[in-house]
Amino acid sequence: MTRSRAFVYVQHLLGIGHLRRAATLANALAEKGVDVTLASGGFPVSGLRLEGVELVQLPPAAAADLTFKSLVDAERKPVDDAWKSRRREVLLDAWRAADPHALIVELFPFGRRQLRFELVPLLDAASGSQHRPAIVCSVRDILGGGQDNPARQDEMLGTFERYFDRVLVHGDPKVIAFGRTFRHAAALGERLHYTGYIVEERESQGVEGPAGAGEGEVLVSAGGGAVGMRLLETAIRARPLCARAGSLWRILCGVNAPASELDRLAAIAREIAPGGIVVERARKDFPMLLAHCEVSISQGGYNTMMDCLRAGARSVVVPFAGGGEIEQTVRAHAFAERGLVEMVAEETLTPQSLADAVARVMERPRPPAAEIDLEGAKRSAELLYGWISEVKW
Repeated sequence: MTRSRAFVYVQHLLGIGHLRRAATLANALAEKGVDVTLASGGFPVSGLRLEGVELVQLPPAAAADLTFKSLVDAERKPVDDAWKSRRREVLLDAWRAADPHALIVELFPFGRRQLRFELVPLLDAASGSQHRPAIVCSVRDILGGGQDNPARQDEMLGTFERYFDRVLVHGDPKVIAFGRTFRHAAALGERLHYTGYIVEERESQGVEGPAGAGEGEVLVSAGGGAVGMRLLETAIRARPLCARAGSLWRILCGVNAPASELDRLAAIAREIAPGGIVVERARKDFPMLLAHCEVSISQGGYNTMMDCLRAGARSVVVPFAGGGEIEQTVRAHAFAERGLVEMVAEETLTPQSLADAVARVMERPRPPAAEIDLEGAKRSAELLYGWISEVKW
């Protein structure tokens, strides 16, 4: 009997959160016996866990700056029409080779307008195919841009109506409803499906750290490390001001942080607290460190916040707000209102304000993960498997 097939498209432009979330979804779908192809358009990320999933690495692109309006290629040069044409053909070739029963597009049409040069042809090919697949959008709980632009949101709805059958919103409507940042959410009707937040199970990662790894530590992280150096440096300078000054502070710079920044932060750490601060790259046993640490300080990205909740870690978050981004701030506010995290706004971040936030969060018990639906990967796979089963060729 022919196995079901799915094709997942994802593009990360700055951090690695989009790719990690898409990979977790792809793994969950593969666990149900579906042959999954994951087409990634961002720069390669080491250590990405894929099990039973075929990875197609497209010619990589990243955001030229924090406006996210322009793309640069692997050599950090602006992409041109010839580059776009080559990449579009690589994507369409991969699509044709997969011949999937389901096409899952991450974020678009609710974002990634810069990728229309390849996404519109992909969607045209899928929707006009003799073997038309189920066409599904996979999107996080909060849109990062265009929420204050009615014309942009009208365009999002129009594109969805033209191509898509359904949308998976990876969030919990009890906390943040999709309508908070997408004004046409009600028009999606029964095509909108909340899945719960996507978080990778620690047990499924197959990574065992040293016994008690992270015990009693203050764990400071900034996701992939493309941004967040200010937070990491501020945390180092906050240690002497903090009630947890006697604890080991572990600074994780992320896979994308330049080596020069790693060296600079390590030098500051040696000056501030010799032997009391460890500066290193991201670690594969990060979930285990979270489970054992006294406090997590992070930038408040989607994946890190869900990891913290799953681990039951006391958390201080400083949401990224560069380039007019609101996504992390809106989510951090919503979680802080429920007492699940302590938030420090980026514009008020100082060593003292961070130390004060650590003191406040230490007065509270560890947050109960049960308050938030964290079964997004499992629920997404169940829904997709059901829709794939309905495809008749």
